[in-house]
Amino acid sequence: MTVNESQRPRRLPTSVHRPASGRRGGRTTTFGGLALVLLAGLLGSSFFWEAPAPVASQATPPGQISGDLPANGLGLVVWGGGTLDELRAAASTKGCAIASFWVIERGAFLGHLVGAPAVVNRAFNDRFAGGLPSMPGVAVCRSGTPIASPASPSSPASPAAPGPVSTSGARQIEDSGCQLFPDDNPWATRIDAAPLHPNSDRYIQYILGSGGNRFLHADFGENPDYGIPYVVVPSDQPTVPVTFEYASESDAGPYPLPPSVPIEAGSDAHALVVRQGECKLYELFALQRSGNGWHAGSGAIFDLRSNALRPDRWTSADAAGLPIFAGLVRFDEVQRGRIDHALRFTVQRTQRAFIHPATHYASSITSPDAPPMGLRLRLRADFDRTAYTGQARVVLDALREYGMFVADNGSNWYISGATDPRWNDDDLNQLKRVPGTAFEVVDTGPLIK
Repeated sequence: MTVNESQRPRRLPTSVHRPASGRRGGRTTTFGGLALVLLAGLLGSSFFWEAPAPVASQATPPGQISGDLPANGLGLVVWGGGTLDELRAAASTKGCAIASFWVIERGAFLGHLVGAPAVVNRAFNDRFAGGLPSMPGVAVCRSGTPIASPASPSSPASPAAPGPVSTSGARQIEDSGCQLFPDDNPWATRIDAAPLHPNSDRYIQYILGSGGNRFLHADFGENPDYGIPYVVVPSDQPTVPVTFEYASESDAGPYPLPPSVPIEAGSDAHALVVRQGECKLYELFALQRSGNGWHAGSGAIFDLRSNALRPDRWTSADAAGLPIFAGLVRFDEVQRGRIDHALRFTVQRTQRAFIHPATHYASSITSPDAPPMGLRLRLRADFDRTAYTGQARVVLDALREYGMFVADNGSNWYISGATDPRWNDDDLNQLKRVPGTAFEVVDTGPLIK
Protein backbone atom coordinates (compact mmCIF):
# COMPACT_ATOMS: atom_id res chain seq x y z
CA MET A 1 0.00 0.00 0.00
CA THR A 2 3.04 2.29 0.08
CA VAL A 3 3.39 4.94 -2.59
CA ASN A 4 7.07 4.52 -3.42
CA GLU A 5 8.28 1.08 -2.45
CA SER A 6 5.60 -0.79 -4.40
CA GLN A 7 6.77 0.97 -7.58
CA ARG A 8 9.78 -1.32 -7.81
CA PRO A 9 9.31 -3.14 -11.15
CA ARG A 10 9.40 -6.89 -11.02
CA ARG A 11 10.85 -9.10 -13.72
CA LEU A 12 9.51 -12.55 -14.31
CA PRO A 13 12.17 -15.23 -14.77
CA THR A 14 12.77 -16.82 -18.14
CA SER A 15 11.27 -20.29 -18.02
CA VAL A 16 12.01 -23.40 -20.00
CA HIS A 17 10.01 -23.17 -23.19
CA ARG A 18 6.82 -25.19 -23.36
CA PRO A 19 4.20 -25.19 -26.09
CA ALA A 20 1.54 -22.58 -25.37
CA SER A 21 -1.58 -24.14 -23.94
CA GLY A 22 -5.08 -23.15 -24.87
CA ARG A 23 -8.41 -24.25 -26.14
CA ARG A 24 -8.40 -26.21 -29.34
CA GLY A 25 -11.82 -26.78 -30.87
CA GLY A 26 -13.33 -29.10 -33.41
CA ARG A 27 -10.79 -31.91 -33.05
CA THR A 28 -11.97 -35.54 -33.03
CA THR A 29 -10.03 -38.70 -32.23
CA THR A 30 -11.12 -42.33 -32.70
CA PHE A 31 -10.37 -44.61 -29.75
CA GLY A 32 -9.81 -48.23 -30.64
CA GLY A 33 -10.83 -51.12 -28.44
CA LEU A 34 -7.18 -52.14 -28.09
CA ALA A 35 -6.25 -48.74 -26.67
CA LEU A 36 -9.01 -49.00 -24.10
CA VAL A 37 -7.92 -52.48 -23.05
CA LEU A 38 -4.33 -51.29 -22.65
CA LEU A 39 -5.51 -48.32 -20.57
CA ALA A 40 -7.57 -50.61 -18.37
CA GLY A 41 -4.50 -52.72 -17.78
CA LEU A 42 -2.44 -49.67 -16.89
CA LEU A 43 -5.05 -48.54 -14.40
CA GLY A 44 -5.07 -51.85 -12.58
CA SER A 45 -7.27 -54.90 -12.29
CA SER A 46 -9.52 -53.25 -9.69
CA PHE A 47 -11.49 -51.70 -12.54
CA PHE A 48 -13.83 -53.96 -14.51
CA TRP A 49 -14.43 -52.82 -18.06
CA GLU A 50 -17.08 -53.89 -20.49
CA ALA A 51 -17.24 -52.64 -24.07
CA PRO A 52 -19.26 -49.43 -23.90
CA ALA A 53 -22.23 -48.74 -26.08
CA PRO A 54 -21.45 -46.67 -29.18
CA VAL A 55 -21.34 -42.97 -28.49
CA ALA A 56 -24.09 -40.96 -30.12
CA SER A 57 -22.94 -39.39 -33.37
CA GLN A 58 -24.78 -36.12 -32.90
CA ALA A 59 -22.97 -33.17 -31.38
CA THR A 60 -22.87 -33.11 -27.58
CA PRO A 61 -23.91 -29.70 -26.17
CA PRO A 62 -21.37 -27.72 -24.10
CA GLY A 63 -21.35 -28.73 -20.45
CA GLN A 64 -22.91 -32.13 -21.19
CA ILE A 65 -21.48 -35.62 -21.54
CA SER A 66 -22.74 -38.44 -23.79
CA GLY A 67 -21.95 -42.13 -23.64
CA ASP A 68 -22.43 -44.87 -21.08
CA LEU A 69 -20.77 -44.33 -17.70
CA PRO A 70 -20.54 -47.26 -15.26
CA ALA A 71 -20.55 -46.75 -11.50
CA ASN A 72 -17.15 -48.44 -11.36
CA GLY A 73 -14.97 -48.87 -14.43
CA LEU A 74 -14.27 -47.23 -17.78
CA GLY A 75 -16.61 -45.33 -20.03
CA LEU A 76 -16.01 -44.10 -23.57
CA VAL A 77 -17.65 -40.68 -23.74
CA VAL A 78 -17.89 -37.46 -25.70
CA TRP A 79 -17.54 -34.27 -23.67
CA GLY A 80 -19.34 -31.23 -25.07
CA GLY A 81 -16.72 -28.78 -23.82
CA GLY A 82 -16.14 -26.84 -20.59
CA THR A 83 -14.08 -27.02 -17.42
CA LEU A 84 -12.96 -30.10 -15.53
CA ASP A 85 -15.32 -29.25 -12.69
CA GLU A 86 -18.22 -29.13 -15.14
CA LEU A 87 -17.13 -32.45 -16.62
CA ARG A 88 -17.10 -34.09 -13.20
CA ALA A 89 -20.49 -32.60 -12.36
CA ALA A 90 -21.99 -33.83 -15.65
CA ALA A 91 -20.61 -37.33 -15.05
CA SER A 92 -22.02 -37.22 -11.53
CA THR A 93 -25.56 -36.88 -12.90
CA LYS A 94 -25.01 -40.25 -14.62
CA GLY A 95 -23.82 -41.91 -11.40
CA CYS A 96 -20.09 -41.71 -12.13
CA ALA A 97 -17.67 -40.20 -9.63
CA ILE A 98 -14.73 -39.54 -11.96
CA ALA A 99 -11.37 -40.79 -10.71
CA SER A 100 -9.54 -39.74 -13.87
CA PHE A 101 -10.22 -38.55 -17.40
CA TRP A 102 -8.06 -39.47 -20.38
CA VAL A 103 -7.71 -38.18 -23.93
CA ILE A 104 -5.38 -39.03 -26.78
CA GLU A 105 -2.94 -36.23 -27.51
CA ARG A 106 -0.45 -36.69 -30.35
CA GLY A 107 -0.88 -40.43 -30.29
CA ALA A 108 -0.42 -40.85 -26.54
CA PHE A 109 -2.74 -40.90 -23.53
CA LEU A 110 -2.87 -37.69 -21.51
CA GLY A 111 -4.87 -37.80 -18.31
CA HIS A 112 -6.02 -35.87 -15.24
CA LEU A 113 -6.14 -37.81 -11.96
CA VAL A 114 -8.59 -36.29 -9.50
CA GLY A 115 -6.95 -35.50 -6.17
CA ALA A 116 -3.40 -36.18 -7.39
CA PRO A 117 -0.56 -33.74 -6.61
CA ALA A 118 -0.25 -30.83 -9.02
CA VAL A 119 2.97 -32.18 -10.52
CA VAL A 120 1.15 -35.34 -11.66
CA ASN A 121 -1.48 -33.36 -13.57
CA ARG A 122 0.74 -30.56 -14.80
CA ALA A 123 0.98 -31.68 -18.43
CA PHE A 124 -2.80 -32.04 -18.68
CA ASN A 125 -3.51 -28.79 -16.85
CA ASP A 126 -1.04 -26.84 -18.96
CA ARG A 127 -2.45 -28.30 -22.17
CA PHE A 128 -6.04 -27.46 -21.25
CA ALA A 129 -5.54 -24.34 -19.12
CA GLY A 130 -8.33 -22.61 -21.03
CA GLY A 131 -10.78 -25.48 -20.55
CA LEU A 132 -11.55 -28.69 -22.41
CA PRO A 133 -12.92 -28.42 -25.96
CA SER A 134 -15.60 -30.73 -27.33
CA MET A 135 -13.80 -34.05 -27.56
CA PRO A 136 -13.98 -37.82 -26.96
CA GLY A 137 -12.30 -39.28 -23.91
CA VAL A 138 -12.18 -42.12 -21.42
CA ALA A 139 -13.71 -41.52 -17.99
CA VAL A 140 -12.57 -43.77 -15.17
CA CYS A 141 -15.38 -44.04 -12.63
CA ARG A 142 -15.08 -45.23 -9.06
CA SER A 143 -17.56 -46.10 -6.40
CA GLY A 144 -18.34 -43.20 -4.09
CA THR A 145 -20.49 -40.16 -3.60
CA PRO A 146 -20.86 -38.13 -6.81
CA ILE A 147 -19.98 -34.47 -6.58
CA ALA A 148 -22.74 -31.87 -6.55
CA SER A 149 -23.73 -30.22 -9.78
CA PRO A 150 -22.83 -26.55 -10.19
CA ALA A 151 -25.51 -24.14 -9.11
CA SER A 152 -27.61 -22.47 -11.80
CA PRO A 153 -30.18 -19.68 -11.86
CA SER A 154 -32.95 -22.21 -12.43
CA SER A 155 -31.90 -24.56 -9.64
CA PRO A 156 -29.75 -22.80 -7.05
CA ALA A 157 -27.59 -25.03 -4.91
CA SER A 158 -26.78 -24.36 -1.29
CA PRO A 159 -23.19 -25.04 -0.24
CA ALA A 160 -22.51 -26.52 3.16
CA ALA A 161 -23.85 -24.24 5.86
CA PRO A 162 -23.09 -21.60 6.84
CA GLY A 163 -21.50 -20.67 3.52
CA PRO A 164 -23.28 -18.28 1.17
CA VAL A 165 -25.72 -19.35 -1.51
CA SER A 166 -24.49 -18.79 -5.05
CA THR A 167 -27.02 -18.27 -7.80
CA SER A 168 -24.40 -18.58 -10.52
CA GLY A 169 -21.90 -21.20 -9.34
CA ALA A 170 -19.16 -18.65 -10.02
CA ARG A 171 -16.58 -17.03 -7.73
CA GLN A 172 -16.40 -20.00 -5.38
CA ILE A 173 -13.23 -19.81 -3.29
CA GLU A 174 -11.42 -23.12 -3.43
CA ASP A 175 -11.63 -25.32 -0.29
CA SER A 176 -13.60 -22.71 1.63
CA GLY A 177 -17.33 -23.28 1.04
CA CYS A 178 -17.52 -19.51 0.47
CA GLN A 179 -18.35 -17.30 -2.47
CA LEU A 180 -16.41 -14.16 -3.32
CA PHE A 181 -19.08 -11.57 -2.41
CA PRO A 182 -22.78 -11.53 -3.44
CA ASP A 183 -23.79 -11.62 -7.09
CA ASP A 184 -24.70 -7.91 -7.09
CA ASN A 185 -21.33 -6.81 -5.68
CA PRO A 186 -19.27 -4.37 -7.82
CA TRP A 187 -16.49 -6.95 -8.12
CA ALA A 188 -18.98 -9.39 -9.67
CA THR A 189 -20.67 -6.90 -12.02
CA ARG A 190 -19.94 -7.16 -15.73
CA ILE A 191 -19.01 -3.85 -17.33
CA ASP A 192 -18.53 -4.81 -21.00
CA ALA A 193 -21.70 -2.82 -21.79
CA ALA A 194 -21.19 -0.05 -19.20
CA PRO A 195 -21.07 3.57 -20.45
CA LEU A 196 -17.72 5.00 -21.43
CA HIS A 197 -16.30 7.61 -19.05
CA PRO A 198 -16.19 11.07 -20.71
CA ASN A 199 -12.59 11.47 -19.50
CA SER A 200 -11.48 8.02 -20.69
CA ASP A 201 -8.94 9.14 -23.29
CA ARG A 202 -7.30 11.61 -20.94
CA TYR A 203 -7.04 9.05 -18.12
CA ILE A 204 -5.35 6.55 -20.44
CA GLN A 205 -2.96 9.15 -21.85
CA TYR A 206 -2.03 10.31 -18.35
CA ILE A 207 -1.04 6.78 -17.36
CA LEU A 208 0.93 6.29 -20.56
CA GLY A 209 2.58 9.70 -20.20
CA SER A 210 3.73 9.12 -16.62
CA GLY A 211 6.67 7.01 -17.78
CA GLY A 212 7.59 3.44 -17.03
CA ASN A 213 5.81 0.39 -18.35
CA ARG A 214 3.38 0.91 -21.27
CA PHE A 215 2.15 -2.67 -21.66
CA LEU A 216 0.15 -5.08 -19.52
CA HIS A 217 2.25 -7.16 -17.13
CA ALA A 218 1.40 -10.12 -14.90
CA ASP A 219 2.91 -9.38 -11.49
CA PHE A 220 2.86 -13.09 -10.69
CA GLY A 221 4.24 -16.27 -12.20
CA GLU A 222 6.06 -19.54 -11.59
CA ASN A 223 8.58 -17.92 -9.26
CA PRO A 224 7.19 -18.05 -5.68
CA ASP A 225 8.69 -14.61 -4.98
CA TYR A 226 6.05 -13.10 -7.29
CA GLY A 227 2.38 -12.74 -6.60
CA ILE A 228 0.42 -12.35 -3.38
CA PRO A 229 -0.18 -15.55 -1.39
CA TYR A 230 -3.35 -16.42 0.51
CA VAL A 231 -4.50 -19.23 2.76
CA VAL A 232 -7.88 -20.75 3.63
CA VAL A 233 -8.14 -21.71 7.32
CA PRO A 234 -10.80 -23.80 9.11
CA SER A 235 -13.59 -22.23 11.12
CA ASP A 236 -11.90 -23.23 14.38
CA GLN A 237 -8.56 -21.61 13.51
CA PRO A 238 -7.42 -19.85 16.72
CA THR A 239 -7.30 -16.06 16.53
CA VAL A 240 -4.38 -13.91 17.63
CA PRO A 241 -4.08 -10.20 18.46
CA VAL A 242 -2.37 -7.86 16.00
CA THR A 243 -1.07 -4.36 16.72
CA PHE A 244 -1.16 -1.70 14.00
CA GLU A 245 0.84 1.30 12.88
CA TYR A 246 -2.34 2.85 11.42
CA ALA A 247 -4.71 1.64 14.11
CA SER A 248 -7.32 4.37 13.57
CA GLU A 249 -8.15 3.00 10.09
CA SER A 250 -7.65 -0.70 10.88
CA ASP A 251 -10.08 -3.36 12.07
CA ALA A 252 -8.93 -4.37 15.53
CA GLY A 253 -9.38 -8.10 15.09
CA PRO A 254 -8.29 -10.55 16.43
CA TYR A 255 -7.13 -12.32 13.24
CA PRO A 256 -7.11 -16.10 12.55
CA LEU A 257 -3.43 -16.32 11.62
CA PRO A 258 -1.82 -19.75 11.55
CA PRO A 259 1.81 -19.77 12.80
CA SER A 260 3.05 -20.35 9.25
CA VAL A 261 0.74 -17.85 7.52
CA PRO A 262 2.17 -17.10 4.04
CA ILE A 263 3.40 -13.51 3.68
CA GLU A 264 4.05 -11.74 0.40
CA ALA A 265 7.73 -11.39 -0.49
CA GLY A 266 9.01 -7.81 -0.57
CA SER A 267 8.29 -4.69 1.42
CA ASP A 268 4.48 -4.79 1.20
CA ALA A 269 4.38 -8.10 3.11
CA HIS A 270 0.65 -8.69 2.61
CA ALA A 271 -1.08 -11.64 4.27
CA LEU A 272 -4.54 -12.75 3.13
CA VAL A 273 -6.65 -15.26 5.07
CA VAL A 274 -10.10 -16.66 4.23
CA ARG A 275 -11.84 -18.29 7.18
CA GLN A 276 -14.32 -21.08 6.58
CA GLY A 277 -17.69 -21.11 8.28
CA GLU A 278 -18.02 -17.38 8.89
CA CYS A 279 -16.78 -16.67 5.35
CA LYS A 280 -14.73 -13.64 6.27
CA LEU A 281 -11.64 -12.28 4.56
CA TYR A 282 -8.79 -11.03 6.77
CA GLU A 283 -6.11 -8.88 5.10
CA LEU A 284 -2.97 -7.34 6.55
CA PHE A 285 -0.30 -5.00 5.20
CA ALA A 286 3.36 -5.07 6.29
CA LEU A 287 2.80 -8.05 8.59
CA GLN A 288 5.70 -9.12 10.77
CA ARG A 289 6.42 -10.94 13.97
CA SER A 290 6.63 -8.79 17.10
CA GLY A 291 7.86 -10.66 20.14
CA ASN A 292 5.39 -13.46 20.67
CA GLY A 293 2.71 -11.72 18.60
CA TRP A 294 2.15 -9.88 15.33
CA HIS A 295 2.42 -6.27 14.13
CA ALA A 296 1.14 -4.81 10.84
CA GLY A 297 0.88 -1.48 9.10
CA SER A 298 -2.89 -1.84 8.64
CA GLY A 299 -5.56 -4.50 8.61
CA ALA A 300 -9.08 -4.97 7.27
CA ILE A 301 -11.80 -7.59 7.69
CA PHE A 302 -14.37 -8.12 4.92
CA ASP A 303 -17.58 -10.14 5.20
CA LEU A 304 -17.73 -12.14 1.96
CA ARG A 305 -21.53 -12.29 2.23
CA SER A 306 -21.94 -8.51 2.35
CA ASN A 307 -21.55 -5.55 -0.01
CA ALA A 308 -20.53 -3.19 2.81
CA LEU A 309 -17.61 -0.87 2.01
CA ARG A 310 -14.96 0.53 4.32
CA PRO A 311 -15.78 3.98 5.75
CA ASP A 312 -14.87 6.75 3.32
CA ARG A 313 -11.23 7.81 3.58
CA TRP A 314 -10.27 4.61 5.39
CA THR A 315 -7.49 2.50 3.98
CA SER A 316 -7.41 -1.31 4.13
CA ALA A 317 -4.42 -3.56 3.53
CA ASP A 318 -4.50 -1.84 0.13
CA ALA A 319 -4.00 1.84 -0.62
CA ALA A 320 -7.47 2.14 -2.19
CA GLY A 321 -9.35 0.68 0.80
CA LEU A 322 -10.33 -2.29 -1.38
CA PRO A 323 -10.02 -6.00 -0.60
CA ILE A 324 -6.89 -7.37 -2.27
CA PHE A 325 -8.01 -10.99 -2.58
CA ALA A 326 -11.07 -10.01 -4.61
CA GLY A 327 -8.90 -8.71 -7.48
CA LEU A 328 -6.30 -11.47 -7.65
CA VAL A 329 -5.97 -13.77 -10.65
CA ARG A 330 -6.06 -17.24 -9.07
CA PHE A 331 -4.73 -20.34 -10.79
CA ASP A 332 -7.72 -22.56 -10.01
CA GLU A 333 -10.22 -20.23 -11.69
CA VAL A 334 -7.95 -19.78 -14.71
CA GLN A 335 -7.63 -23.55 -14.94
CA ARG A 336 -11.44 -23.76 -14.96
CA GLY A 337 -11.33 -21.47 -17.97
CA ARG A 338 -13.15 -18.43 -16.63
CA ILE A 339 -12.70 -15.53 -14.18
CA ASP A 340 -16.01 -14.11 -12.99
CA HIS A 341 -14.84 -10.95 -11.21
CA ALA A 342 -12.86 -7.78 -11.77
CA LEU A 343 -9.09 -7.71 -11.33
CA ARG A 344 -6.80 -5.22 -9.60
CA PHE A 345 -3.82 -3.33 -11.07
CA THR A 346 -1.40 -0.55 -10.20
CA VAL A 347 -0.34 2.75 -11.77
CA GLN A 348 2.60 4.97 -10.91
CA ARG A 349 0.66 8.16 -10.20
CA THR A 350 -2.86 8.44 -8.85
CA GLN A 351 -5.20 11.34 -8.11
CA ARG A 352 -6.07 12.59 -4.64
CA ALA A 353 -9.55 11.13 -4.99
CA PHE A 354 -11.40 7.83 -5.17
CA ILE A 355 -14.47 6.21 -6.72
CA HIS A 356 -16.52 3.60 -4.87
CA PRO A 357 -16.00 0.76 -4.11
CA ALA A 358 -12.60 2.30 -3.29
CA THR A 359 -12.65 4.41 -0.10
CA HIS A 360 -9.16 5.90 0.16
CA TYR A 361 -6.58 7.86 -1.83
CA ALA A 362 -2.79 7.86 -1.47
CA SER A 363 -1.60 10.88 -3.42
CA SER A 364 -1.35 14.67 -3.38
CA ILE A 365 -1.87 14.99 -7.16
CA THR A 366 -4.96 17.04 -8.04
CA SER A 367 -4.86 16.83 -11.84
CA PRO A 368 -8.32 15.79 -13.11
CA ASP A 369 -6.62 13.53 -15.66
CA ALA A 370 -4.73 11.46 -13.08
CA PRO A 371 -6.49 8.17 -12.37
CA PRO A 372 -8.23 8.06 -8.97
CA MET A 373 -8.30 4.95 -6.79
CA GLY A 374 -11.18 2.73 -7.82
CA LEU A 375 -11.12 3.84 -11.47
CA ARG A 376 -12.32 0.90 -13.55
CA LEU A 377 -10.86 0.03 -16.92
CA ARG A 378 -11.89 -2.61 -19.44
CA LEU A 379 -10.32 -4.10 -22.53
CA ARG A 380 -11.66 -2.44 -25.66
CA ALA A 381 -14.15 -4.41 -27.74
CA ASP A 382 -12.06 -3.88 -30.88
CA PHE A 383 -8.96 -5.48 -29.37
CA ASP A 384 -8.32 -8.85 -31.07
CA ARG A 385 -7.97 -11.58 -28.42
CA THR A 386 -7.92 -14.50 -30.86
CA ALA A 387 -4.12 -14.57 -31.08
CA TYR A 388 -3.80 -15.19 -27.31
CA THR A 389 -3.98 -18.65 -25.79
CA GLY A 390 -4.09 -20.51 -22.50
CA GLN A 391 -3.82 -18.60 -19.25
CA ALA A 392 -3.31 -15.24 -20.97
CA ARG A 393 -6.54 -15.61 -22.95
CA VAL A 394 -8.58 -16.34 -19.80
CA VAL A 395 -7.18 -13.16 -18.20
CA LEU A 396 -7.96 -11.05 -21.27
CA ASP A 397 -11.52 -12.37 -21.44
CA ALA A 398 -12.02 -11.30 -17.82
CA LEU A 399 -10.57 -7.86 -18.55
CA ARG A 400 -13.09 -7.44 -21.35
CA GLU A 401 -16.11 -8.57 -19.30
CA TYR A 402 -15.25 -7.42 -15.75
CA GLY A 403 -12.32 -5.05 -16.17
CA MET A 404 -9.83 -4.01 -13.50
CA PHE A 405 -9.73 -1.48 -10.66
CA VAL A 406 -6.91 0.98 -9.89
CA ALA A 407 -6.01 -0.38 -6.44
CA ASP A 408 -2.54 0.88 -5.51
CA ASN A 409 0.44 2.99 -6.51
CA GLY A 410 3.02 0.87 -8.32
CA SER A 411 4.34 0.00 -11.75
CA ASN A 412 2.00 0.93 -14.59
CA TRP A 413 -0.32 -1.79 -15.93
CA TYR A 414 0.81 -4.46 -13.42
CA ILE A 415 -2.09 -6.81 -12.66
CA SER A 416 -1.99 -8.86 -9.47
CA GLY A 417 -2.25 -12.61 -9.08
CA ALA A 418 -1.93 -15.23 -6.39
CA THR A 419 1.39 -16.92 -5.75
CA ASP A 420 1.29 -20.38 -7.33
CA PRO A 421 4.08 -22.51 -8.87
CA ARG A 422 1.61 -23.92 -11.41
CA TRP A 423 1.57 -20.70 -13.43
CA ASN A 424 3.01 -20.94 -16.94
CA ASP A 425 5.32 -17.99 -17.59
CA ASP A 426 5.33 -18.67 -21.33
CA ASP A 427 1.57 -18.22 -21.34
CA LEU A 428 1.52 -15.18 -19.06
CA ASN A 429 4.26 -13.41 -21.02
CA GLN A 430 1.80 -13.05 -23.91
CA LEU A 431 0.18 -10.29 -21.85
CA LYS A 432 3.27 -8.15 -22.41
CA ARG A 433 2.06 -7.65 -25.98
CA VAL A 434 -1.12 -5.87 -24.83
CA PRO A 435 -0.58 -2.07 -24.91
CA GLY A 436 -2.18 0.37 -22.52
CA THR A 437 -4.01 1.86 -25.50
CA ALA A 438 -6.06 -1.37 -25.65
CA PHE A 439 -7.99 -0.18 -22.58
CA GLU A 440 -10.73 2.35 -21.91
CA VAL A 441 -12.36 3.72 -18.76
CA VAL A 442 -15.98 3.10 -17.81
CA ASP A 443 -18.18 5.43 -15.78
CA THR A 444 -19.04 3.68 -12.49
CA GLY A 445 -19.84 6.60 -10.20
CA PRO A 446 -18.87 10.04 -8.91
CA LEU A 447 -15.43 11.15 -7.86
CA ILE A 448 -14.97 11.58 -4.08
CA LYS A 449 -12.25 13.95 -2.89
